[in-house]
Formats: sequence, structure tokens, C-alpha cells
Amino acid sequence: MATHRDAQFPSTPYIEPAPAPIGQPKVEEVGATSAPLKSAAFFIGQQCQEVNEDFMLCKNESRDPAHCLKEGRRVTRCAQDLIKKLGENCGKQWEEHWQCLEKNNQELYMCRKPERSLNQCVFEKLKLVKNIPGSPEGQPQIHEKKNPVWSGVQR
Repeated sequence: MATHRDAQFPSTPYIEPAPAPIGQPKVEEVGATSAPLKSAAFFIGQQCQEVNEDFMLCKNESRDPAHCLKEGRRVTRCAQDLIKKLGENCGKQWEEHWQCLEKNNQELYMCRKPERSLNQCVFEKLKLVKNIPGSPEGQPQIHEKKNPVWSGVQR
């Protein structure tokens, strides 16, 4: 049987109606939409690898969502910290990259030029590296190639 739900409009911010668990400190949301998060994803992955792995190990221990709240808060804080650093140190380059993603259906290959500029800034100012999981060993990462060519042909 269907139940009545109030309409949710995109122009109205979503507010979780359920109260936070008692005794749990409040942690603000990351505060970024999908394009900025996708743009920063590899850097978040590197910077927050340890806390992300702890969270995933915790999730494997129990299906109870309350079991891993502490680890989840650490993941959120780590992502917030990196996003703040990106904005402070490479804000212009980061915005150009995520705006390009936003305009191009979030296709990374369409935004290699602003990605190079963002990578260079992050590599220099934040001293982070970018390693894409599953890339062939011994070959340059896709973002390191000068003229990447994609033919669309599966070989």
C-alpha cells in the first residue's frame, strides 16, 4: 500500500527529519555536489585512504549502521579538510575543472586541460599525487599523457 509523502523540490534544501543518535557529536556534511567531489575524488582517495580503509573494515564487521559512526565521522572530516585545502590553495583551477565536468555530463576525458592545471597546482602546493586504480603498471597515468587518444575501439 502506498503512503503519502511530501513533495521535495530541488530549490529547497533537504533537512533530515530524524534526530541524530543520542550521545553522538554532530558532524556537518561535506557540503559539495557531485562535480566538485568527482574532481577531487582521486586526491580525497589518497589523502583519506587510511580512514576510508578503517571505515570499510568496520562496515565488514557489522551491518548495524550505528557500529561505524566514529569511523564515518573521520572520513567526513578528512574529506572536508581536503576540500578546504583545495579551495584555499587551488580554488581557481579546481572550479574550472569541476565546472567543466558539470557542463560535460561529468565525463573526465572532456576536461583534461583544466584537469592538468588542477593536478599541477595540487602536486606543487599540497604535495599530493594522483594514482588511478587499475592503471597498467609501467605506463604513465592517463592524466600524465601529453596527447591521450581514445579511438573507441575495444582491442
